[in-house]
Amino acid sequence: MEHMALSGIIASLCTVIGAIPALLFKHVSHRRRDSLLAYTAGIMVAASTYSLIPSALKLSNLAVLAAGILAGTAVLTLMEKAIPSSESMRFSNKQAMQDKSLFFLLAMGLHNLPEGLSVGVSYASEHTDLGPLVSFAIGLQNVPEGFLISFFLISHQVSKWKAVWLAAGTAVIELAACFAGFHFTSRISGVVPYGLAFAAGAMLYVVYKELIPESHGDGHERPATFAFIAGLLTMIGLTHGLR
Repeated sequence: MEHMALSGIIASLCTVIGAIPALLFKHVSHRRRDSLLAYTAGIMVAASTYSLIPSALKLSNLAVLAAGILAGTAVLTLMEKAIPSSESMRFSNKQAMQDKSLFFLLAMGLHNLPEGLSVGVSYASEHTDLGPLVSFAIGLQNVPEGFLISFFLISHQVSKWKAVWLAAGTAVIELAACFAGFHFTSRISGVVPYGLAFAAGAMLYVVYKELIPESHGDGHERPATFAFIAGLLTMIGLTHGLR
């Protein structure tokens, strides 16, 4: 219990640690903003394809993986439709940014649920080496994820400290899910691979639907593309080197 609690707290705190550096950006040019968004998008793609998806396959099979990924994309699609369209309703540009921020925050908070559950369940499982591995992988991806949440919100006119607190809120969701997963393992242990695949699908949806279009919206496609590749290689290097 103590090891699970410590690992869950550390993994969740990684989100806050990653969110704090966004406070240092007083003014970000369109080029740098697009590159940063693309860089974090590359990190998220690597976290999904190099960590979450292999973990889901290790615990289940291709059918479970496909079901989880499709569920993640379907849920986020429904969430996006539930948020009023700023274009169809002719909202102001400020309202459009608020809509994007709300959808993005809900999406990231939602995808933290299965991540937290997977940490708790992995510690309660009979595989003693699974808990540290899963918590390490999720904590590692939480650092750039925290930065991405706060940076995305700040770039959409949310105040800096509010953005950090909102990023911390998604970390609390993950920590609560971690404890729930540990205490209810017998009931939900079979859900863990679905949860990992769900988190991967949600993350990939956010990358393709929000981050890549955002990073290509101001004519900086080429530097954004190189930044995306750099982020991808950074995450793969960290995950591979620290295993």
